[in-house]
Amino acid sequence: MSIKNFINFHVLISHTPSCLNRDDQNMQKTAVFGGVNRVRISSQSLKRAMRTSAYYAESLGASSIRTRDLEKLIPIFTEQLQGEFEPALIAKTMELFVRAKSSDEEAEDSDETNEAAVSDTAPKKLAVAPWSVDEIRVLCGIVKEVSLTEEEITKAKSAVAKQKGQKKKTEQELLDEALTKKRIKAVKDKIDLVRQAIGKTVDIALSGRMATSGLMTSVDGAMAFAHAITTHAVEPQDVDWFTAVDDLTSDAGETGAGHLDTQQFSSGVFYRYASLNLKQLQVNLGLIADMKSEETAESRKQALSIARHVLHLLATVVPSAKQQSFAAHNLADFVIASFADQPISLANAFESPVQRDRNGGFLKPSISALAEYWARINAAYGLDETAHAFAVQGDVELNGKPATTLAELEDWVACGGQD
Repeated sequence: MSIKNFINFHVLISHTPSCLNRDDQNMQKTAVFGGVNRVRISSQSLKRAMRTSAYYAESLGASSIRTRDLEKLIPIFTEQLQGEFEPALIAKTMELFVRAKSSDEEAEDSDETNEAAVSDTAPKKLAVAPWSVDEIRVLCGIVKEVSLTEEEITKAKSAVAKQKGQKKKTEQELLDEALTKKRIKAVKDKIDLVRQAIGKTVDIALSGRMATSGLMTSVDGAMAFAHAITTHAVEPQDVDWFTAVDDLTSDAGETGAGHLDTQQFSSGVFYRYASLNLKQLQVNLGLIADMKSEETAESRKQALSIARHVLHLLATVVPSAKQQSFAAHNLADFVIASFADQPISLANAFESPVQRDRNGGFLKPSISALAEYWARINAAYGLDETAHAFAVQGDVELNGKPATTLAELEDWVACGGQD
């Protein structure tokens, strides 16, 4: 049996009346699929619920901090790195981390007008990005060791008199510029150490990160995550007219509510799908150099250890929106984990919306549709996937009897699909 690089996770979870994900109009998110309306939970909502869960913290460590506000982030990381580096160094490193430019970019800037050069000194509007304290720790260690030699100081000072044009720089500005360039080069020379540090923050290794500026390192996400949709048609037209009774007004003999509002809600069986690229995860964790490198038994084992936790999170974590009002704390009823040569969604099992069974429910026919479609798609394409399932009601055949506990399926994933 060849070693499969991808794990496909397929989850069915039935949510009681709720409103787990809303749009900018405070309405439930929806999508049209198979020509009918479905209720939708965005992948962003699900991923945030996973990385901020207690299980994630216990099993995978601290998650990244996602923000666009560097000024608020600096004191947080300064406190976390207290005793390791001077606060001024941490702040300087983080500013360098965001705003520093390569020599090529600086050369391009030098050809711009003075007006453009001035505007470039203004504070930059950053995109929301995940930040890792382990990455900042390594960057601070690199920056701390960099200083200018006497020759470099002399060269920078001599450049003061050679300046032309209106925007001349002071001696200190040129010294700072020279030091910044040297620090940037030092970081680039040790970029492997930076990547290994990023890998300690697992949610970045899983979901990736797009570099927005400076020395921020891009990370190709190892996990593709779909928006969850209902397996059947749903018209989310149920509206809860809720009131807040003013106790003091009521005690005074007045009638009516102190507050009146509405909230849309619905229920349904949701299909969650995610695909995990095991080799990309090993690269992101700093276990192997790149995608062309051979994985080792130990590096694959560490990736599979994370994969088991991903499975647990997918089967158990629910977004927190409106949960104090609806308490839709439902767990998965059916899960398929499969080792494959490529990512494969089984959403088309529900392209024709599931119809209620004779007892009026959507869950059992959804489970049957998913299991049957997996068998059909594998036979039709000769996919040779190695799959195992977990079923709360263990009457579904899929490559043998399903696991009777989620932990049993997690162990199977951690063992690389070996019984």
